Amino acid sequence: MHFRQSRYRVNPHQMVLKAADSAEEAQKLIGKEVVWTSPAGKNISGKISALHGRKGNVRVIFTEKGLPGQALGQKVKVQ
Repeated sequence: MHFRQSRYRVNPHQMVLKAADSAEEAQKLIGKEVVWTSPAGKNISGKISALHGRKGNVRVIFTEKGLPGQALGQKVKVQ
């Protein structure tokens, strides 16, 4: 959906993703790995860390490198 951000700073290592339709379904996904594949074929992986709100959104932390802006609105694999 979007990067996690504050008033003046955007954090590319943390993303907010739409994972489920309810918070109860999204709660089951915490701790799972998320992989985004770039158009060049490179994989960037992260981990679902927590719920974000009560609508089924989750926070994902990408440790090795942050996601580029072209990843917004694209699908990711949850493993």
